Formats: sequence, structure tokens, C-alpha cells
Amino acid sequence: MGLMDAFTPQPRPCWVAGRPEQGERALEVLHPFDGTEVASVAVPGRDQVERAVAAAAAVAKEFRRTPAHVRAEALLQVSRSLAERAEEIAETITAENGKPLKWAEIEVSRAVNTFRFAAEEARRFTGGLQRLDTEAGGVGRMAIVRHVPRGPVLAVAPFNFPLNLVAHKVAPALAVGAPVIVKPASATPLSALLLGEVLAETDLPEGAFSILPVRGKDMDALVQDERLPVISFTGSTKVGWSLMDAAPRKHVVMELGSNAAAIICPDWTDLDHAAQRIATFGNYQAGQSCIAVQRVIVDRSKAEEFVPKLVAAVSALKTGDPHDPEVEVGPLIDEDNARRVEEWVNMATDVGARVLLGGKRTGATVEPTVLTGVPKTAKVWTEEIFGPVLVVSVADGVEDAFAQANDSKYGLQAGVFTRDVQVAFEAAAELEVGGVIIGDVPSYRADQMPYGGVKGSGTGREGVRSAMEDFTEERITVLTGIQL
Repeated sequence: MGLMDAFTPQPRPCWVAGRPEQGERALEVLHPFDGTEVASVAVPGRDQVERAVAAAAAVAKEFRRTPAHVRAEALLQVSRSLAERAEEIAETITAENGKPLKWAEIEVSRAVNTFRFAAEEARRFTGGLQRLDTEAGGVGRMAIVRHVPRGPVLAVAPFNFPLNLVAHKVAPALAVGAPVIVKPASATPLSALLLGEVLAETDLPEGAFSILPVRGKDMDALVQDERLPVISFTGSTKVGWSLMDAAPRKHVVMELGSNAAAIICPDWTDLDHAAQRIATFGNYQAGQSCIAVQRVIVDRSKAEEFVPKLVAAVSALKTGDPHDPEVEVGPLIDEDNARRVEEWVNMATDVGARVLLGGKRTGATVEPTVLTGVPKTAKVWTEEIFGPVLVVSVADGVEDAFAQANDSKYGLQAGVFTRDVQVAFEAAAELEVGGVIIGDVPSYRADQMPYGGVKGSGTGREGVRSAMEDFTEERITVLTGIQL
């Protein structure tokens, strides 16, 4: 072995039952902006995957009986460690994902909070007492309601938030005492593996977590393995429903796609603010967020004044190298996805859409784009584009605006720019989405609130407390001979 061989770095290890291991092969991680290699990671073999699952199943009963304060302290330690390594982690996110550094820094701070919320909830997550003497047959009886983990959780995470969406699966699972096996996105495994380093510093029992950047058949085996009764998936609608079909008897929580709408109502007067917010959150993460603004529905009375303001706000966004702290819009995750976005824009223009701004692609980077006159059958309206594209439509009144927003197979969140309380409550009642954001874009998410969609946008809810409820089941103990 020569000198250079001696210093050749090994792939980043995967985590099998809480221990770092090299795999049977390596996976290269490429920087989306210029295609350079960032690192390589160890891809575990089937025997390693089997050991990870076996360890999770073996420790499940012990872990669920771990005192709440022990789990809470471990989660709080993770939160503190992430905060201490925030700069390193943000650079890692930008390197593997391509999102601008300013957004990567925000993601790290959110993950810090996610684990802190989980630590707090681990201490107070409990059941309750229910009196049963509300009818004659229940006199002298009382029910104790407990939340018990359903079992080990398979957490399948996407590329667009490679740390915080992993945190939204790992933290609630550990908080309730459920072992968790993470399958990170193949394009962005580094943040999850770095989280493994932090988790390994805690006193969590062996088998409480594994992080396995597997692909292909090994992923299918995890989905179908009966020892993993819970699946938490975030990703595309197509993959999500196929996953549910492959595991029909499992408890599956899915956060899928969307083509989120922002609605400008007739009463809204601060059009500059609305334009700025929509421009920013239609293009942050290069539009690669399930709640990024895609469809902009503006009342006809405001359209003539608003649309030029929106175009100007989008035009002012700085694009380029995501490591530049001033850049706001970086590349898509890879060139194939950039080509798809470009193709959808071209398909829309072929059937009459007009490009007010952008529409061009260079490598994996797509210019922030604003379209108008788009037929309601075009993919840029009906599907999730997951790119920096805004589609503007004009509405004749609030009722028409809500109807256009509901004209979608998705229903994750919607933003409604109004100060009219009656319109706000009408939006909450009429819009077919999991969340309505009044006075802002649909892209707002607080990590402690319930988050999820209806229709093709998934099933179940994330948000720390909501996920903890999803990962557990209620069990009842009835006490007899109780004097109230």
C-alpha cells in the first residue's frame, strides 16, 4: 500500500444499531450546483440491514419502558449538539442539497427546535383517566388511557430538507420510546449520517436508531418487513401511494406533494408585501418545498397592480452559487429535475401560456419563472412542479378564487391574503387543504404544529406532538371497584 492509498478517506459510515460501519459499496454524493463530488457514503449490505432491523425489534420493549426523563435528556442533548455544530451542518446541507446557505442555516435552527420540542413533549406525553359512571353499567369503574408505541418506525426522508425532515421522524419516535430506522434520500444522506454521530453520543440503548442509505431492493425489504409496523414517509405522491400498496397492513403516515396556492383577496391592500412574500417563498429551496407557492390566484381588481410588483420582486432575487451567503435561489437537486421543470414550462407556453420572467435553464439551475395565461390543464397548474415557477391566475371574487385553489388533486396548505375575518373563516371552511395561512404564503410551518394534507397530499400529521400520537396507540386499563 502506497502513501496515497494510506491517506485515501473512507466513505462516511452508515449507522447500524447505533454503531458506525462501512458498507459493501460506496455511494457518491454530488454538489448540485457544479456536479463535483462532496463525499462518499457507505451503503450497507443486506446482512447489515437485517442486523439493524433485528436490533430495533429486540430493543423495542426495553426502550418503550425507558423512563421519560432519560429519553427527554437524550433528545435535549441532541438539540444542544446540533446547535453547537450549526455552521458545519449548514455547510453540509448546502453541499449535498444545493440550497442557499441562508436557508440551510434556517433548517439547522429548526432541527434544533424540533429536538427541543420532542424533549419537552417526552416529559408530558401521557394518557389520562376517564370516568365510566356516565351510564349505570360503569358505576364503580374508571379507565386509564395509555399511549404505547406501535413498534419500530421506518423513517423514509426526502432530499429537500435532509436534516429537519429526518428530525421530524426521529425525534418523535425517540420521544415515545420507539426505535427508528432512517432511510435518507440517496442524493442527500450526509446530514442524516451526521445526525447519527450526534445520536451516538447519547445514552440511547443499542438498536434505538440506525441510519441506512440503502437503495432498490433493500428499501423494498424494509417497507415489507413485519418487524417495522410503522412507516413515516415524506416524498412524492407516486412513491408514497406505491409504498402504501406494498405495506397495506402497516400504519403509514405520509406527507406527499402539493401545488400550493396563494390567494390575493379584494380587500388586501399591501400588495408590495404580498409580492415579496410570494416571490421569496415561490423560489426558496429553488421551489423544492411541498408548500412552496406554485399557483398565485389574484383578484381581478388587484391583478393589474399586483402582477408587475410580483415580477419585480422575483427579478430581484439573487441566484447563483448556494455557498454565497447573499444568494437566495440555488440549483435544483440535479440536472434531470431541472430539465423536467424546463420541459413543463415549454409545454405550457406551447398551449398559450406567457412567460413574464425567466423560463431558462443552465445545468441544474432554472431561472425564477413567472407564467400567466396558463390553461388549467397544463402540468404547471395541475401537478407539483417542485421548481422555481409561479403560475399567475386571475379570479373574479373570493368564491372563484377558492374554487380555483380547490381545483387540484392535492391539498396541503394554502395562503390567503385577507384582513377580512369573515373571509378568513370562509377560507378555513371552504379550502380543501390541511392548513390555511391567513395573511401570508402557504409556506409557513411551525415545527410544533400539526402539519399534513388531504386528498393527494397524504395521510396523518407531522409536528412533534402529532407524530408522537401517530407513532403510538391507545391502550385501556379498566379499574373496578373505584369510589369517585
